[in-house]
Amino acid sequence: MAHLYFIGGSKGGVGKSIVSIAICDYLTQHKGQHIKLIESDTSNPDVGKIFAKDEKVEVISCRLDDADGWIELVNLCDGNQDDVVVNSAARANEAIAEFGGTLTGSLDELKMDFTTFWVINRQRDSIELLKGYMESVPVGALHVVRNMHFGAATKFELYNNSKLKGEAEKRGSTIDFPDLADRVSDAMYSQRLSVARGLEEMPLGNKAELKRWRNAAWQMFASTFTKENDNGN
Repeated sequence: MAHLYFIGGSKGGVGKSIVSIAICDYLTQHKGQHIKLIESDTSNPDVGKIFAKDEKVEVISCRLDDADGWIELVNLCDGNQDDVVVNSAARANEAIAEFGGTLTGSLDELKMDFTTFWVINRQRDSIELLKGYMESVPVGALHVVRNMHFGAATKFELYNNSKLKGEAEKRGSTIDFPDLADRVSDAMYSQRLSVARGLEEMPLGNKAELKRWRNAAWQMFASTFTKENDNGN
C-alpha cells in the first residue's frame, strides 16, 4: 500500500522544507523507492528545485490554496503506486480547514496510509496552529517534530507542558529532528543540492557534517515508522 506523507507546520521558517528534504532522502536513498513530491509552496518551491533532476523523485507543483488544488492532489494520488510527500506552504491552515476533507475523505478509496509530520518551533503560535490542524484533520498518524535548530527538546517548554502534547501523542509521537549546520544547509539551498548530491560535491568537512545529520535523520525516521507500524497506524 502506498503512503502519503504530509509535511506541515503552517508557519514559515519552522523547518518544513528541511524535514521534507530529509524524508525524501530517506525514502529514495535508504529505502530505494521512487516517490512523488508534491510541491505546494509555489511561491518558494525550494524543495522541488532541489529534487528537480533526481531520477527517483517526480516533482509535481500543486497549489493547495483552494478546492481545485485539493481535488488535483486526490487525482494525483488515485491509482498511484508510489509514496507521495507533500511539502506544504506557509499559512496553509485556513485552506486545510476548508478543503482538507477532500483528501481525508478519499483515503479509504485511495487505499493509502496517511501520516503527518507537523514541524514546530518554540513559539506559542506553533502550538495553536497544531491544534487547528488536529481539529481539521482528525485522521492518520501524527508526529510532532521538535526542530532542534531552535534548541534542545527541553527548551520547547510551551509544547512540552501543554495538554496538546498528550493529545497529539495518542495519534503518534513527538520526535526530535536533528539540526544541520547552517553553512551546510545554506549550501544545499543556494546550490540546489539534494543530500545525495551534497555528499558527492561538497568539501570534506561539509560532507562529514551532512553525513552525521543524515544518519541521525534516518535513525529518527526508522524508529518512528517502526513504532507507527507496531501501533497499527
